[in-house]
Amino acid sequence: MKKFHLNEKRLGYLMILPSIILVVLITLWPVAQSFYNSLFDYRLNDPTRSERMLSANMDLERYVDNYFYIDSQLSNLEGSADGDDIATIQQARETIEGFHSELASDSEINAKMEQIDEMLMNFQPISDSDLKYAKLDNDFAEDYRTALNSISEELQVMAGEADNEDLAQNYEQTSSLIEATSTNILESNFIGFSNYAKYLQDGRMWKSLSNTMIFTIASVAFELVLGLAVALLINRTFSGRGIVRASVLIPWAIPTAVGAMMWGFLLDGQTGVIAHYFNEWNLIPNSSWLLSTSSGGMFSIIFADVWKTTPYMALLLLAGLQTIPNSLYEASDVDGANKFQQFFKITLPLLKSSILVALLFRTLDAFRVFDLIYVLTGGGPANATESISIYAYITLFSQQNFGEGSVLSVIVFLAVALISFIYVRLIGSDLFAGRTK
Repeated sequence: MKKFHLNEKRLGYLMILPSIILVVLITLWPVAQSFYNSLFDYRLNDPTRSERMLSANMDLERYVDNYFYIDSQLSNLEGSADGDDIATIQQARETIEGFHSELASDSEINAKMEQIDEMLMNFQPISDSDLKYAKLDNDFAEDYRTALNSISEELQVMAGEADNEDLAQNYEQTSSLIEATSTNILESNFIGFSNYAKYLQDGRMWKSLSNTMIFTIASVAFELVLGLAVALLINRTFSGRGIVRASVLIPWAIPTAVGAMMWGFLLDGQTGVIAHYFNEWNLIPNSSWLLSTSSGGMFSIIFADVWKTTPYMALLLLAGLQTIPNSLYEASDVDGANKFQQFFKITLPLLKSSILVALLFRTLDAFRVFDLIYVLTGGGPANATESISIYAYITLFSQQNFGEGSVLSVIVFLAVALISFIYVRLIGSDLFAGRTK
């Protein structure tokens, strides 16, 4: 019997194995990628940080191209300079040639540079990243880059002191070329948990997180109360119930971005109908308060989300209400229970599992809110309604800072995982344990 039980248990695990694999591939793998990105100072708008590099690298395509012109420029400067400048230029040339010779002493790198040089001479693009980049020793990369920057600064000083305008211009051009070459040496941008330490002290991150929490708690609370009321109403038998049910779902069926644009017009301080009547009824200080102040902006996004998502909450709760047997209400009527007693003694206890599922879905969805706020307020005014998802989007895509943006994405994932844990473990375990007794 015990052996049969073990085989049955293993068969159960085997049956859910495809689901586990899908969860890992669809959910955990992107999170793992974001976490890996967060360990780097990874920025697409910065050529020196546009790749994730655990060790120093060199952009051989640009380096080979620049070195050809550096050698030519320094040779010309030696012939046109005078006095102490000649010795400085000769020393600079020897320094660069020394580092270049040490670089070329690596047979693999030298072969790549020769191939790249030939391709550049034939105007062929370098599309192979393995050919384009080469790993360097970290100390060598730092020394070479420091030397190039030092030579560039010396040439800038010489340009400022030169009496000949053409010579000064040549100094500046050579300096700029050498400085650009230094950027071809890409130092490791692995920074570990520095990005996390930065955001733990970032006031904007904590503000966006608190905005998200306020929005989530307020909107989900209102949606639960209103959704339950709507579900109780449309669960009753009355003429035209089908039309009412269909009508109730219309706000949820409208795309969020479209609904947000609609509410943007309705709440506008100059032309908005809702803003006008709220002001006439003295519900708000003035008609522009809704979208131009921090408290008004928060009220607006919560108001729009409650209108949009209350039907979804009602739909989930309606499904739970329809699983409650009518015989329980009939028996309570015989016992003399009124409607309030039936609600608190029968409906609410038997609806707990549906409420849990509805709260879990809506809380997770509300915490990840993006499109509603992005379209309606853009996170303003003055970041007063900016959610953590919008902050992550701005950092990740607008600023193209994949390292720091990935940190915010990981923070969102951890917060969502924590919310799920609280619902499923702390609330769900007590709920289901109570039902199985």
